[in-house]
Amino acid sequence: MKASLIIIGNEILSGRTQDKNLSYLANWLNEIGIQLTEVRVIRDEEDVIVETVNHLRKTYDYVFTTGGIGPTHDDITSESIAKAFSVDLEINQGALSILKEYYKDGELTEARMKMTKMPVGSELIENPVSRAPGFKMDNVFVLAGIPGIMQGMLEGARQFLKKGDVVKSKSVDIFTPESNVAEILTNLQAKYSSVEIGSYPFSKENRFGTSIVMRSTSDDQLSKCDTELKELVKNYDTKHC
Repeated sequence: MKASLIIIGNEILSGRTQDKNLSYLANWLNEIGIQLTEVRVIRDEEDVIVETVNHLRKTYDYVFTTGGIGPTHDDITSESIAKAFSVDLEINQGALSILKEYYKDGELTEARMKMTKMPVGSELIENPVSRAPGFKMDNVFVLAGIPGIMQGMLEGARQFLKKGDVVKSKSVDIFTPESNVAEILTNLQAKYSSVEIGSYPFSKENRFGTSIVMRSTSDDQLSKCDTELKELVKNYDTKHC
């Protein structure tokens, strides 16, 4: 099972706001056996959103979007999703009922009413934090950009997701430059094709080294790869994780 993420917002691209949703979503999905395979960061522009959503929803099992479903003029994600699916945008009665119950008399302003408008055919995604729901259209999950709200919505989206094989990982830190183990890793990767092997240089305590991370859905192959790697690098100062 593979997924993609579309981070929508001019403020992300300008550097004004730092995205905190990517790492959380990747870890959350991995725990239920869905791999986050591609991420795109795009501006609040309708044509760009429509084109990106239509491409990725045909490519991956699931697409998640964050940002652009609030009450302000530049929150255009909902209407863009409607155009991507060639359906109308209208007040969702379920969302309207939720907001009528949440806001006191006179607080459900015209701006807040914008958060009740969703593409025809949407299914609501519960928002336990600020109540205004997200929604899904087919395999596209439209979530808020604020991390605390997005995380709450993910739990509401869980019911719609089909779990895949969980990817497990093992890692070894070796206090030697990456180039010294490059050939070892190349040969190991060729032998264990079902294990994804990555190497990442680091500096700790004024020492340079390489973190080797192995990931696989196969416990057996992962264990064998890990055992063989440890034997191959036993002459280096290592730390196992």
